Amino acid sequence: MEQTLKVVRHWGAPAAAVIFFTLWCVAEAGRMGPWPGLNYWPGTWMLVLMTLAIATAVWKPYVSLGLTAILLLGQLIHFIRAPWPNHWAIYIGSFIALAFILWTGSRRQRSIAGVANLVFTAVITFLMLSWRYGQGVGWFRPLYSGDRGALSYYGWQLFSTLILIAAGCAAVGIALALYEDRGKLFQSKVLVQANLKETEVELVVEQERTRIARDLHDVLAHSLAVIAAQADGTRYLSQDQPKAVLDALENIAVSARHALVDAQRVIEGVRDDGLVAPQPRLTDVGPLVERMRQGSLKVQQSETGTPVDLGAGQQLAVFRIVQECLTNALKHGGRGTAVRLHFDWSGPGLTMHVASELPASVSTGGTDDGGTAERVGRGIPGMRERAHLAGGWLSSGPDGEQFRVTVFIPYGSRPAALLPEGGAEEEGVPSVEGLEQEPALALEAASPSSGTKRESVGRG
Repeated sequence: MEQTLKVVRHWGAPAAAVIFFTLWCVAEAGRMGPWPGLNYWPGTWMLVLMTLAIATAVWKPYVSLGLTAILLLGQLIHFIRAPWPNHWAIYIGSFIALAFILWTGSRRQRSIAGVANLVFTAVITFLMLSWRYGQGVGWFRPLYSGDRGALSYYGWQLFSTLILIAAGCAAVGIALALYEDRGKLFQSKVLVQANLKETEVELVVEQERTRIARDLHDVLAHSLAVIAAQADGTRYLSQDQPKAVLDALENIAVSARHALVDAQRVIEGVRDDGLVAPQPRLTDVGPLVERMRQGSLKVQQSETGTPVDLGAGQQLAVFRIVQECLTNALKHGGRGTAVRLHFDWSGPGLTMHVASELPASVSTGGTDDGGTAERVGRGIPGMRERAHLAGGWLSSGPDGEQFRVTVFIPYGSRPAALLPEGGAEEEGVPSVEGLEQEPALALEAASPSSGTKRESVGRG
């Protein structure tokens, strides 16, 4: 059925025009005179124009309406002969064209065709009743007292009859259009249901993958953080041990931190196909800054000291923190916001400073996530967590007319001056709470009941 409708939609109008023209030639064969009778038949131009109006209804709807308008206008100015008593039915060709337009046309074309045919029907009624044109065309008795009497006596009867004929043709066109729309909606429904089922399966798989990744991260974060804390605590409290022992403990702590960051990188980089997506490195910061400059941020980048190689996880943390800072500056400050980015390699680790202009609407006394007390975003907590996983720390907050972010990522051993001289122990692990802002600290807190536990909860 759909295939048949597709063919009829494309070739139906020309075929209907040929049938319309042929039937009229057969019906009027005895009145047309010698062949070709169209040269002598008074309804020739009416038939030709209505046939063309039907033929072009699908391809050129406005041309079809224009041909009907030309016919009626030509008859009003006596350029084309008015309908004879047996020619009035040629006007039905306009209603046939209307059916095709309502079937295949756009909403605007349908509206214009409907209004135009309403006007055409009124003009056809006048042509058929006026004593100057059709004189009743065989339906009504001519009234020679003037057009007013004929129109008032027969006008609404003839107009209603023509409207009924037009409505019947229009109903056929609308019915075909609705049938096609129903078929399209059914196909869309089937497609949507298939997509929905596929999406549900993908969602279940993704939820399970997320649950496994979360559980894996929690286990690794807790275990590796405890290993690093135990190794650091033992090394700090056993300074009189041989250097080989201290080096081994330091390697254990550093390896545990790197493993923790790398595990985080792998978990976040796993795609649907199970492959690990390429992760940014420190060398990608330059291109990132350049792209943000093209996005209308005024970024000033500077560097002091001699760069030191960082671990893959630490490089990823630095890149993501810079990316988040620049994105927040563009989001909150808008185009043209000035941002200063500075890398300091002169200390025991990389110290990074990012300062951006605060918008005028932001209070300088807000929170440390964007400077507003009403909104708590995920940007600053996410950056702080990345810094902690990389063994460092992060501080942020408004400073006058600027919002500052300071990050420290260690790349060497802590100086002895920064080591805690004593403190409470819990399960054999020294507590170093309260030293979160010390640049040399590798974890937010060495105690499993404080820092390690907080890391696990933060990721959940």
